[in-house]
Amino acid sequence: MTRHPRAPLPTLDYDQVADTYNTRFHMEHDRPQVAAAVCELAYEVAAYRVLEVGCGTARWLAGLSDMGMAAYGLDPSWGMLAQAQARPAFLSLTRGRGEQLPFSDATFDLVYCVNAIHHMRGQRDFVQEARRVLRRGAVAVLALDTRAHRDDWYIYDYFPGTYALDLARHPDHAEVLEWLRDAGLKRVQRHVVDRIAADKVGRAVLADPFLRKDAVSQLAMLSDAAYDAGIRRIQAAIAAAEFVGETLIFPTRLVMEMLVGYLE
Repeated sequence: MTRHPRAPLPTLDYDQVADTYNTRFHMEHDRPQVAAAVCELAYEVAAYRVLEVGCGTARWLAGLSDMGMAAYGLDPSWGMLAQAQARPAFLSLTRGRGEQLPFSDATFDLVYCVNAIHHMRGQRDFVQEARRVLRRGAVAVLALDTRAHRDDWYIYDYFPGTYALDLARHPDHAEVLEWLRDAGLKRVQRHVVDRIAADKVGRAVLADPFLRKDAVSQLAMLSDAAYDAGIRRIQAAIAAAEFVGETLIFPTRLVMEMLVGYLE
């Protein structure tokens, strides 16, 4: 499976949302399953030196540090790294991009990213780079399976263009598995690590922390006018349902997979 060259996609400046990024986790969707999956893989490969690429505020990385691992994080946003540095954990943080990792060959026992590969301009390059800096252990990509769940997130329905953008940004998971094999990794596999089931009922959707414009990249990259128009669509749909005595359901049913390959 070969991806043809494409035009540059819009990107999000995470410095603009860094100060409020963690709010969505404080309010809802703590996602312990993701943290558990990362920790279990680290234990499985007996990792000591671990690198998270696109670490953001180090939400997942801090747990590995707490367990005594040498935890390294890389992110292109100074703002997100500042939030990570403020955590009560010992972290080695570096500003940089996943397509060109600023580390020597054979340095880490585990290299992974969580919901970050779709932000990378050279996604296949990241997989190659991750393999280069791996001395043993595994490379893992944790990501939402966007193509399998078009109808399972209300954001796509009320904010036109968001699904098309996600299709353009997110690589097909079968393609990522191919990249892992091409990088020379073995026992390449995929499995579900988290199922997000958080439907909103009626007006409760308006309090969804993931509906804030700065909460998810799909909304943050919209213009203010496009975002406001989407909110009005939601409000109008709620009012129309209430007028006829019905309750509207706003679905949020997403699946996160781990795509992993081992160095043997």
